[in-house]
Amino acid sequence: MTLIPGVEAIVPTLLVAFASAALFALLLTPVVRRFAKAFGLVDRPNPRRVNLRPIPRGGGLAVTAAFLLVAIVVVIVVDGGFIDSLVIPNSVLPGELGALLIGGLVAAGIGFLDDVMQIRARWQLIGQVAVAGLAIFLGVQVDAIANPFGPNTIQLPTIVAWAFTAIWIIGMINSINFIDGLDGLSSGISVIAALTLGLISLTPAVGQPFIAVLCFVLAGALLGFLRWNFHPASIFVGTSGVMFVGYTLAVLSILGTAKVAVALLVLGVPIIDTFWIIVRRLSNRRSPFTPDRGHVHHRLLDLGLSHTQTVLLIYGITAALAAMTFLLSGAGQVYAFLGVVVGSGLILFVLTERETVEDDLEADTYADVAPRGPDSDR
Repeated sequence: MTLIPGVEAIVPTLLVAFASAALFALLLTPVVRRFAKAFGLVDRPNPRRVNLRPIPRGGGLAVTAAFLLVAIVVVIVVDGGFIDSLVIPNSVLPGELGALLIGGLVAAGIGFLDDVMQIRARWQLIGQVAVAGLAIFLGVQVDAIANPFGPNTIQLPTIVAWAFTAIWIIGMINSINFIDGLDGLSSGISVIAALTLGLISLTPAVGQPFIAVLCFVLAGALLGFLRWNFHPASIFVGTSGVMFVGYTLAVLSILGTAKVAVALLVLGVPIIDTFWIIVRRLSNRRSPFTPDRGHVHHRLLDLGLSHTQTVLLIYGITAALAAMTFLLSGAGQVYAFLGVVVGSGLILFVLTERETVEDDLEADTYADVAPRGPDSDR
C-alpha cells in the first residue's frame, strides 16, 4: 500500500487523536453505565436476545462524547494553523463539517430517545430520514459514483444525488443496527471500517489526511468503548450508538472525495445481512423491521460457534474485505461487493434450508413419539 508523501509528519497527530478518543471513551463508558443502571435503561433477556442477564444500554453516548470532544479540538487546532502538516481541504466545506459534528449529535440524541422510551420502528425511521435530510441540507451529498463499466465516474444529477445520499445514510444506520446483535460485534466492525477509511484517505488516490484524522478519532472512541462492550459485555451501545456510528461512518465516507465504494466493501457483512434480512422478511409478508433471529450472527451461533468465536469470525471477514479495498480500484471494489452479495446469499440460503430441514425432522420425530388420544395436543 502506497501512502501520500510526507505521511510521517501526520502520524503523531493520528496517534494522539486516536489515543485521546480511546481514553475518553474508556473513562466515560463506566459513567454512562452507572447512569443507565440508575434510570433503568437496561436490556432484559428474552428469546430473541443472547444476553442472559440485564445489561445497561446507551453506551453510544460515551462514543459520541469522546468523538465530538476530540474532533472539535482537531478542527480548531487545524483551522488555527497550529499543525503545519495538516489543513482543512477546500473540498470539505464548513457546512459539511457541521453536518458531521452537529448531525452526529442529533443522531445520537434521537437514538437516545429510543434507549429511554423504546419508540416504534416507524418513528426511528422518521428520525433517520430527518438526520439524513439535515446532512444534505448542510451540503453533504454523493455527486458521483464509481463506474463499474469504465475508468471514469458517473456524475449524478442533483435530485438523484440527494436521493442516493439519503438512502446511503439511512442504509448505513440500519446496517449497523441490524448487525448489533452480539457483544462487541457492531462496535468492532465499525473500528475496522473507520481505520480502513482513515488509511484509504492517506493513499495518493484520495489524499485527505484531515479526513484520515477524523476517521482515526472515531476508531479510537469505538475501541475505548469496546473494552466494556466485548463479550461478556457490561454495557450495550444502544440505539444512540447505532444512530451515531452509522451516521458518522456514512458522512465520513462522503466528505471530500467520496469513498462510498470503500465503505460498501469493508462493511459488506452488515450491509449484506441487512439486505437479505429485508428480502426474507418482505417475502414472508412481514415488516422489514420485525425483529427475529435470522441474522448472520444468529445463523453462526446455530451452527455451534460460541459467542466469541462468532464475533471474531465476522471481525476476520471484515478485515479481509478491508484488505481488498487497498488492492482494488473503485470499479473493482464494486465488483467485489457484488460478488460478496451473491456468495453470501448462497451461504445464507443453504443455512436457511438446513434450519428448515432440521425443524421438519424435529417435528416428524415429535409426531412419532407423542402420545395419542384426547390429551396429545397439550
